[in-house]
Amino acid sequence: MMNYVWAGMIAASYLFAFFTGNVEAVTKGAMDGAQRAVEMVFGLCGMMCLWTGLLEVARRSGLTDALAKLVRPLLSLLFPDLKKEPAAKSAIVMNMTANFLGLSNAATPLGLAAMEELSRINGKSKRASDAMCMFVVINTASITLLPNTLLALRSAAGSTDTFGILVPVWICSIASVIVGTMAVAMLSRREARRR
Repeated sequence: MMNYVWAGMIAASYLFAFFTGNVEAVTKGAMDGAQRAVEMVFGLCGMMCLWTGLLEVARRSGLTDALAKLVRPLLSLLFPDLKKEPAAKSAIVMNMTANFLGLSNAATPLGLAAMEELSRINGKSKRASDAMCMFVVINTASITLLPNTLLALRSAAGSTDTFGILVPVWICSIASVIVGTMAVAMLSRREARRR
């Protein structure tokens, strides 16, 4: 569906440019935009290689394991139904650790593995369990220590203060996790009372 939307937008822009006599300007803008996109991708590749390498150093040094141990008590509070499910808890902890370190590329496969475990525990039901809903909220609104992708984009765009967004990101991500987890807890209690 999105392919048709993009194709329609491109066709409409060239059609409008043709009737207004701006085909050359639209073509030049498209070429300049494509060149800037390629330059930005190369800048992002360098930053992603750096942060992925740092994550590997953190993993080998035991930092990710230490972070996982810090998160485990919180996990028991957020996921009381998973006390006897070490595989699911381990996958959730690793996903949360990767998100905390701002490594969304590494967090995605870990999040999929965690959701697969939660789905197995839920009996492959079409209805999401409370644990699945809580995990989606925590994964989506995750607290991020270093938002690497955002920092890489700001650096590639030529920002003079690339790290100037850290404190606002911390405040927003903490607030969103608190609000999201409270909402899931309230809705799950309400649903439990209704049953």
